[in-house]
Amino acid sequence: MSLKTVIAGAGMAAALAAGASATATAETSPAAANPLLAPWSGPYGGVPPFDQSKVEQLKPALEAGMASQLAEVDRIAADPAAPTFENTIAALERAGRTLDRVQTVYGIYSSTLNDDAVQAVEREMAPKLAAFRDRITQNEALFARIAAVYETRGSSGLTPEQQRLAWLYYTNFVRAGAKLDPAAKQQLSGINQQLAGLYTKFGQNVLADENDQQLVIEGEADLAGLPEAVRAGAAQVAESRGQKGKWIIANTRSSVEPFLTYSDRRDLREKVWRMFVNRGDNGGATDNNAIISEILELRAQRAKLLGYETHAHWRLENTMAKTPGRAMQLMEAVWTPAVARVHEEVADMQAIADKEGAGIRIEPWDYRYYAEKVRKAKYDLDETEITPYMQLENLREGMFYMARELFGFHFRPVDPAKVPVYHPDVRVWEVNDPKGNLIGLWYFDPYARKGKRSGAWMNAYRTQERFDGEVRTIVSNNSNFVKGKPGEPVLISWKDAETLFHEFGHALHGLSSNVTYPGVSGTRVARDYVEFPSQLLEHWLSTPEILDRYALHYQTGKPIPKELVEKIRRADTFNQGFDTVEYLSSALIDMKLHLAGGQRIDPDRFERETLASLGMPSEIVMRHRTPQFNHVFAGDGYSAGYYSYLWSDTLTADAWEAFTEAGGPWDKSVAKRLNDHVFSVGNTVDPADGYRAFRGRDAGIAALMRKRGFPEKGASP
Repeated sequence: MSLKTVIAGAGMAAALAAGASATATAETSPAAANPLLAPWSGPYGGVPPFDQSKVEQLKPALEAGMASQLAEVDRIAADPAAPTFENTIAALERAGRTLDRVQTVYGIYSSTLNDDAVQAVEREMAPKLAAFRDRITQNEALFARIAAVYETRGSSGLTPEQQRLAWLYYTNFVRAGAKLDPAAKQQLSGINQQLAGLYTKFGQNVLADENDQQLVIEGEADLAGLPEAVRAGAAQVAESRGQKGKWIIANTRSSVEPFLTYSDRRDLREKVWRMFVNRGDNGGATDNNAIISEILELRAQRAKLLGYETHAHWRLENTMAKTPGRAMQLMEAVWTPAVARVHEEVADMQAIADKEGAGIRIEPWDYRYYAEKVRKAKYDLDETEITPYMQLENLREGMFYMARELFGFHFRPVDPAKVPVYHPDVRVWEVNDPKGNLIGLWYFDPYARKGKRSGAWMNAYRTQERFDGEVRTIVSNNSNFVKGKPGEPVLISWKDAETLFHEFGHALHGLSSNVTYPGVSGTRVARDYVEFPSQLLEHWLSTPEILDRYALHYQTGKPIPKELVEKIRRADTFNQGFDTVEYLSSALIDMKLHLAGGQRIDPDRFERETLASLGMPSEIVMRHRTPQFNHVFAGDGYSAGYYSYLWSDTLTADAWEAFTEAGGPWDKSVAKRLNDHVFSVGNTVDPADGYRAFRGRDAGIAALMRKRGFPEKGASP
């Protein structure tokens, strides 16, 4: 991660690993010998050299890139001229270009090609990277120049964007410890280096459990209840792992959740469920509990050192929520009605189980299975009716249609010979405006494989900027769908389709960026705001314009029937108790762990006792249990910040009503306001101001409660 990302984005310069060792020198790996150091060449303003990159190039490229950036920063700090925006802030925006490029490739290896060799690089470099970042944020001469520009920002003729950038640099340098005395700075750097190593170990432990644990099915009888698409996917996973003729349920969400939804074998559902929820919590070399305890203690020490009551107070200071109290207020307002809804859902499921003579009490490994039975009984809706219409490639085309209608973007596949990729599964599209002008590139990596972390995410390989000429962005979307046999369509669930649109929303946020400086470009916005644009775009999946054109049966080619769409609409708030409590329990545990201060915490015990005090229904487990909570413990990104999805969803629900109150989902005037005040502005304006400019007012909680089907009465604002 570049200096610009850390300083102008989340403001976690002291914590996010991205930098270089103090002793690295440019001579260790000249660009001529290491293609990762060279400026990107080729079409579209240059593209990542994935065809030339090798694992052994990563460490020397990181070291050389960081050394280069340190030299650039030192020149800025030592400039004899009086500090100005141009020779200080703009100069910092120009610094670190080599490191930015190296970090892009390094991030690809870490997230999608993570084998033993890559992990060795991560373990060695993580502490060095953290130390390097501290060398920049703790540079007294540099900070003095930043402070001088900041203090005169209102009287020196700066544009609003320049004033915002100066404020961000100053604020986040202070938050990273720039005002500490030398001894405290040294202590802070030591903490950051320790944390960087622990984050790396945590993530590698989770990945090891995901890679090494699986359920192997050897007989047809054990497939009872599984739809053909799920069976085919499991067979393909088995074949890819050298067990042709068998079926494998991998230890990833994309494999586990369909199995828990459809398998008639309760004993196997329990086995798969336990395998999944106990990642990082099995004792032995990959157990994460001791690591979590150490991370929490170090974060508490860092917060105190920086002058904050807790890590949560430090993290939330520069978010929309501002304080842990405001975030907790929102979560608690939603928690109570969500738990009440869960009890209703469980009663419905238990009634069906009793009627069938199952002789069981609903347990967590039963929830998805019996929820499907309730859905069918209440709404005459079976998920297996929907899946045949959810072809991955068709839905991708539907996303392109949405992008064209809302933002004027046109996607055209790139000749594979023109742009190298890091894996054969990856494809590339160029994105143009209606006049044919290039907007950027979109990379798509949809399939699960060993060494790829689970989940779905968006990356920016290069951000949009224009202060030294137009630079077009390059973004990617990454998923973990189970790849089918060659030539066969990949069918996904309705929820997976929503996730697909969600992550594409992040990509469109990056592609829409129309700012001058990279430090405030694209998705580099407050953590509890960045999910708003992506969550909003999930809504377009269910529009007739998308379903009629792109939800086509994989065998007949016919569009999804209107009566089935109506069933989906009627069941829109079905299982919202489960969905909300599963997520919100993770968010509450995250916040409460980081509000606990410096006390020594046993993660398993804390999780168990806190959930009990909250009244967590026994039939549900957290969406991300603490020992596998990568959002929170594989880095600082969402630490004390997992609440962000709920905060953003308050904006999402309210913003969707802006469309429905106007001309509908495709209303051009509302879409233009959305683009002008949300998608295109990056972090050039305060997000609260940007939202008000779009909506004409602040968002409240009422629309969120309506969206989830919860009672509005008594909800806190």
